Amino acid sequence: MNKLSIEINNKSFPEISGKAAFTTIKNLHFDVDNNEFVCIVGPSGCGKTTLLNIIAGLDEQYAGSIKADGTDNGIKTSYVFQTPRLLPWRTVLENIQLANENEDTPVTKIEELLHNLGLEKNLNSYPHHLSLGMQRRVALARAFCVQSDILLMDEPFVSLDQPTARKARTLLLELWQAKQRSVLFVTHDLNEAIEMADKILFLSESPSSVIDEIRVNAPRAERTPDMVATFKGQLKNTRQHLAHLI
Repeated sequence: MNKLSIEINNKSFPEISGKAAFTTIKNLHFDVDNNEFVCIVGPSGCGKTTLLNIIAGLDEQYAGSIKADGTDNGIKTSYVFQTPRLLPWRTVLENIQLANENEDTPVTKIEELLHNLGLEKNLNSYPHHLSLGMQRRVALARAFCVQSDILLMDEPFVSLDQPTARKARTLLLELWQAKQRSVLFVTHDLNEAIEMADKILFLSESPSSVIDEIRVNAPRAERTPDMVATFKGQLKNTRQHLAHLI
């Protein structure tokens, strides 16, 4: 896949049990280039998770199109949700193998990936034996074991403490650089987006659309806390329409 083009002209939820119909996305268009790391930032409730579900094919009730290289023949996605979603009755290895049941990934490959994530001793552990941070790393391993055109990530580090989240971001970038694919990463944390992204998309309040697109051109090795703070300051001075998101 060289380019993914997303055009969502309308996504609405119908009236249910007296709750009024609601339009969450309207005229939202953007592209994701091959191996591009794109972060999405927007206010709570603007439809970020709904957007990922549409791209993943989990929600087909919308007006628009999702095209890879100009065709709508479907794309292969892998998905890291807000919660790890590990089956409690399966081991770490079994959870990963379940997601790869159609690809027969060798155990040695899974072991290598878990080693890179610091989980080499937990191959046969059950989820309740793992901390939340470790469970999230297993979810990362599961997603990267799936062969996909794009990796969808929905605030995967939202409930982690800062040191653990920082380590998780570092591990994610290392995995992505080793096994590159396009990434669409939803976050409420602009610092996190600046640290990780090639490009940041800012969404409006519902019905959401893209109100700005910012490229982060600095090498990731140079994205120190001071650099991130300076970048945010520049956005505040030059993008007044983003003030509520900065």
